Amino acid sequence: MVPIRTLTLGVPEPHPLAADVVAKGADALRRAEAVFRDAGYEVQTLRLSTRPVFDDMTPTVAYARDLQAALDDAGLTYCSLGPATSGVETIPDLLIGNDALNCTVRLDGNTAAARPVAEAMLRLANETEEGFGNFRFAALACVPPGSPFFPAAYHQGPANLTVGLQGASIAVGAAKGGLDGLTERFAAAVTEEAAPVVRLAERVAAELGVAFGGIDLSPAPNGADSIGAAFEEITGEFGAPGTLAVAAALTAGIRSTDLPTCGYNGLMLPVMEDVVLARRWEEGRIGLHDLLAYSSVCGTGLDTVPLPGDSSADAIARLLLDVTALAVRLRKPLSARLFPVPGTRDGDRTAFTSEYLTDTTVRW
Repeated sequence: MVPIRTLTLGVPEPHPLAADVVAKGADALRRAEAVFRDAGYEVQTLRLSTRPVFDDMTPTVAYARDLQAALDDAGLTYCSLGPATSGVETIPDLLIGNDALNCTVRLDGNTAAARPVAEAMLRLANETEEGFGNFRFAALACVPPGSPFFPAAYHQGPANLTVGLQGASIAVGAAKGGLDGLTERFAAAVTEEAAPVVRLAERVAAELGVAFGGIDLSPAPNGADSIGAAFEEITGEFGAPGTLAVAAALTAGIRSTDLPTCGYNGLMLPVMEDVVLARRWEEGRIGLHDLLAYSSVCGTGLDTVPLPGDSSADAIARLLLDVTALAVRLRKPLSARLFPVPGTRDGDRTAFTSEYLTDTTVRW
């Protein structure tokens, strides 16, 4: 059984959220978690997805603190505030010191926000421990509501339950047969693993009185449970010729199932959340333009990419516009979660203490 990376509950109530809404959401998530654990699944996180806060109100630091306190009382460590289209400069104030809160900014149709987003990333880098605040902040383009994965998740419509898997190992198994027939093998393997999860989630959602919003089949990695390893079964080295072809074949497999899906439903290539990708980045085998090229046929964009701490806001903004242009032109959901690492220059090595991140070098 593959691990359940997240059970995410989308709540329809507008901001400001009352503490009892948070408490009821946490109770529903724990009930869902219990059912999955009883069925033998590892459930890693429980998450609350909300309407975009900036659509409902002008959020204040006091509200962010109150919401964090309600989440603490409810035992939840993940809550999305959704994407903003204005007020970008205030987002760091909402996130700093409120470690359960996640927020994003939509850049499609809003490219003027690229520079403020870059400035927000630099603030989070310099004003949070190890710059880890950027783990909870991203720029989005063409990302619809309903994703279970953070920080991109946000909610729209009636309450629902969505599921995200840690499915990199499924891709590794399918890749052992080579590139020929990879799409079909991966689709079959994903269906075999995910179909029981979907049936269980549908049952749980009905018991909770909410809709089932779907499953995001993106094969999320986690450290040594590496999506990069799937590529290297075929190419020998992530970034070598054939990498783009493998990315396209795996993505086609994900998108050819008959399962009810949501979110990105593509490959995730988070540099610092995957030991193989972190190693190849450090070796210079892959770079920003390679990741953008792979995103054209598969994934989520640029994720946990380590940049020098002395990066300029202008340079980061231009990179964000590259991601946005690709998403808009291809009409596909992409995001950018970038890590300017404070105190570093090009070629320096990171020294994160987070269990979620693999150390590598920072560079452009």
